[in-house]
Amino acid sequence: MDVQSTAIEFADYFALQQLYADYAAALDAAQWDRWPGFFTEDCLYRLQPRENHERGLPLATLSFDSQGMLKDRVYGIRETLFHDPYYQRHVIGAPIVRQAGEGRWACEANYAVFRTKLSEPSTVFNVGRYLDVVVRTPEGLRFARKECIYDSEMIPNSIIYPI
Repeated sequence: MDVQSTAIEFADYFALQQLYADYAAALDAAQWDRWPGFFTEDCLYRLQPRENHERGLPLATLSFDSQGMLKDRVYGIRETLFHDPYYQRHVIGAPIVRQAGEGRWACEANYAVFRTKLSEPSTVFNVGRYLDVVVRTPEGLRFARKECIYDSEMIPNSIIYPI
């Protein structure tokens, strides 16, 4: 990938924005079975505190390195994890293309996830930025890598649903 190139065709950028919007909509609608389909088979999904990321420390809150592991997480959400139910609402900023190559883009987008527990007011749940690598596949654009770098070192005692 050409490090200097950030040029992207309008149709590709529109598809990129649609990928982010569809990702948020699926998670907000609790369509967990759709989540792994946003990724390539050999993807990486990490949820990591900003401090660890910036210091190059490998410790992450969640780390999955294949679509199969994402499917296992979905199974866990549906079948084995016991928790108070809640809704999520993702607000994702427009992705910034940091690098562009043939059918491959390194992107960054700010995000905020709000959580609403039943009979409670909505609260800010997790805020940070996505560091993504998006690739073109025969099925459309997919995340080859999604790093959710959250700003606060303090997080709720459980993160059940994807960020």
